[in-house]
Amino acid sequence: MELVKTYPDVKKCPTSYVLAINDTLNVVSGKWKMPIIASLLYGNKRFKDIQESIDNITPRMLSKELKELELNSLLTRKVYDSKPVLIEYELTDSGRKIVIVLDAMVEWGLAHRKSVL
Repeated sequence: MELVKTYPDVKKCPTSYVLAINDTLNVVSGKWKMPIIASLLYGNKRFKDIQESIDNITPRMLSKELKELELNSLLTRKVYDSKPVLIEYELTDSGRKIVIVLDAMVEWGLAHRKSVL
């Protein structure tokens, strides 16, 4: 399996690759963003549902991370005009496409754990 595309005429890593990796890491870095995204891959959720699906995340941290994910266009916050007010979080198309990255991380993590234990 070829992990990185190689080009015989290129002698160093293209700058665009480095920028793309930096962009990805800037958007999803931190302890909580990927678990939040993973939680939302299984459907729209309310704040409390997300919090219950992720062990040890505080409401303050969840709120901060949700705002950052929304700013980076990975999720949307929908407010429904009801009593009481209903707020749901939903992944955007871009947010749903990150499942490829998550799947690769799970695959690598399982293999790595098996090799070191």
